Amino acid sequence: MERKTGEYVEGSLSGSHYQAFVPQALPPEPALVYAPTLIVQLERANQALGRLDGITLMLPDPALFLYQYVRKEALLSSQIEGTRSSLSDLLLYELAEAPGVPIDDVEEVSNYVAALAHGLKRLREDDFPLSLRLIREIHGVLLRGGRGASKDPGEFRTSQNWIGGKSPALAGFVPPPPGRLAECLRAFESFLHTDRDAMPPLIKAALAHVQFETIHPFNDGNGRVGRLLIALILCTEGVLREPSLYLSLYFKTRRQQYYEQLDAVRRTGNWENWLLFFLQGVETTSQQAVDTAQRILTLFGADREKVRRLGRRAGNALQVFEQFVRRPILDAPTIHKTLGVSAPTVRSAIAALHDLGLLNEITGQRRNRIWIYQSYYALLSEGAAPL
Repeated sequence: MERKTGEYVEGSLSGSHYQAFVPQALPPEPALVYAPTLIVQLERANQALGRLDGITLMLPDPALFLYQYVRKEALLSSQIEGTRSSLSDLLLYELAEAPGVPIDDVEEVSNYVAALAHGLKRLREDDFPLSLRLIREIHGVLLRGGRGASKDPGEFRTSQNWIGGKSPALAGFVPPPPGRLAECLRAFESFLHTDRDAMPPLIKAALAHVQFETIHPFNDGNGRVGRLLIALILCTEGVLREPSLYLSLYFKTRRQQYYEQLDAVRRTGNWENWLLFFLQGVETTSQQAVDTAQRILTLFGADREKVRRLGRRAGNALQVFEQFVRRPILDAPTIHKTLGVSAPTVRSAIAALHDLGLLNEITGQRRNRIWIYQSYYALLSEGAAPL
């Protein structure tokens, strides 16, 4: 079905004319068509999401899984927009060591982690609604420092932006002009507050993601905020207890198809095809996350058993091992400070874990050495190599 999704308005910049797209308010009109294939896929996605929500409760410490998983999502979401960071770069940055890429790249990823944490805190602890104000706050955290500092963090744009090309006239897509931005955003906020019973949460998240990308309300960081919104909507709607669904790996590996789907919605109003693509992503990503969590649990169990066989050295070695379960890249001073045991004890335990094949040293230096729990890191970083 073809439906009108908005209107084009004329604009000009430096004497060059272009057409900017102003989307209609959500939900789509005519209403979405829930064909059998879409209904089946929605059910499959909901079931997979339920398994994902359940597995986090089965983990001994769900916060540990989410700590690493959020960092992987931050990395992937930033990679889609061109950063070159790896997961080890981010973890080294958090350890206050020099990463192997420009510092601005790693700051962008670290800010994503902080932006999600800020959004969740406001929603849960402060009982704040998912609103334009909160979206601006999240954007402010996302773009603080580094390259983003000059891109009006936390402020909606007041000038025309565009996607692709050196000017709006040559662009692949031109979002609403600044004079139409306020009406688009008011309608978007109204849709965010739609009663849960009026629309399945996954459908709501899928529609909101496209609409936000189409409005493109900031000078920079729109893609990252748009992907953050998916997790925040699902937490707000009560579908997920924790923000454990992240679609950036799915979008990253299907970048061309992802952009084509967004464009097709704007051109033809084919929301149904986008929903199928999105829901398939939810199912695939949920299954991958459950599989990763199960493999991590298996790895931890097997490796703890190896450490227990160390006899008298097992007690201290297990304490240090648990620190690497929390953060797979660490140095001895950080462990010493965290555990409050002597530096020689920490070094001896690290040596024992290294002898067991659990830890590798990654600096090649005799001093200021950094250790990695390689098997755990390998599971966490699957699919997270820079594009």
